[in-house]
Amino acid sequence: MLKGLGEDWIPGYKPAFNFQMTLVDAVARWLEQHPDWLGRLPGMRPADGMREAAQIWISPPPTLSNQPPPQELDQMLHIARKFDVAGRDERNRALGRAGEERVLAHEHATLKAAGRDDLARKVRWVSEEDGDGAGYDIASYSPDGQPRLIEVKTTTGWERTPFHITRNELAVADERRAAWCLFRMWNFSREPRAFELYPPLDAHVSLTPTSFQASFH
Repeated sequence: MLKGLGEDWIPGYKPAFNFQMTLVDAVARWLEQHPDWLGRLPGMRPADGMREAAQIWISPPPTLSNQPPPQELDQMLHIARKFDVAGRDERNRALGRAGEERVLAHEHATLKAAGRDDLARKVRWVSEEDGDGAGYDIASYSPDGQPRLIEVKTTTGWERTPFHITRNELAVADERRAAWCLFRMWNFSREPRAFELYPPLDAHVSLTPTSFQASFH
């Protein structure tokens, strides 16, 4: 239950997935009486020294072949939908900024480790310097000098936590397929982990429209 919400659980106790869905309903009733609880910022590591942080180990992305048992997957997805974990992450600007800063440090460390200090100096935190709207957050490079346009999505939840992506981000991903990638940070408040997704995104995830623009005739 706590894992599905992206919350800390008691150290030493492995999350169990054989709980009844009535527990989810009970938690929902409690959250209705304490609406600020999910809106708070979960504990995160200090940002001090973030720019000098080590490289992040990039794991393979979730696939059908490495998905958890059906019962666990169904319960985690049910919790994510019921409590709109993706929406919570999207609204949490402090979490998003911390994730971007951590990826920025990762890109610097990766290029320096490859002996490309020249490229490391050119890495830009686009969303911080220019604001949102570019369709990516960080402009970086691979060690061979090829551009990397990185859209960072951060969650305190597990690796299959849903996330929001904008129409503009999808458009840029399609237009700049060779350079664009989605850098998914998860488990961020404990031991940050990550994987990358490359266009076309619908080869990796199911894209579901969640809002519409209303215009007057």
